[in-house]
Amino acid sequence: MEQLTRSDLLPLERYEAVRADFRSRVLDYKKAREVRIGTHAVLQFEDRFTVQYQIQEMLRSERLFEPGRVDEQLAAYNPLIPGPGEWKATLLLEFGDPAEREREVARLEGIERRVWVRVGDLEPVHGRPNEHLPPEEAGRPSAVHFLRFPLTEETVETVRRGAPIGVGIDHPDYNTAVDPLPEETRAALATDF
Repeated sequence: MEQLTRSDLLPLERYEAVRADFRSRVLDYKKAREVRIGTHAVLQFEDRFTVQYQIQEMLRSERLFEPGRVDEQLAAYNPLIPGPGEWKATLLLEFGDPAEREREVARLEGIERRVWVRVGDLEPVHGRPNEHLPPEEAGRPSAVHFLRFPLTEETVETVRRGAPIGVGIDHPDYNTAVDPLPEETRAALATDF
């Protein structure tokens, strides 16, 4: 998928005028790309459209319009757009109480390296976490992680042929899966190729 540029983004005033409709379309679109894995983990598969929305919202909330500042946001978010033969996803660990979240995120240390996708009968592919972050940030406990799933050509072809897709987590303290994914989600992920 192509990276986003400034010309792909709406100016703040224009975005504000269409935001309600744009937001509604994105949230409906994201439903098919979101997988709840157990009680506390959500995997949101990203693409160009979902990343565009994130950038638009960041520009809006921070009131950023200077070209240099917009370019900073593009540089920060473009790495979330999948390249050829890969999926990218945001892993969210959700706990309502901040104290519980801090405790559980520490207990689930390393969970970001235990998230997998499986296509058909092929071997699972574990995500590569936080590759675009500086090493000092990539290794810190967090409730949000960015994962890249590099897929072989065989895996991509198997997706194209309509094989089921499963996702899961095999952490010792959080071991669960959604296998297979609902057809709506499988079909949405297949459009990435």
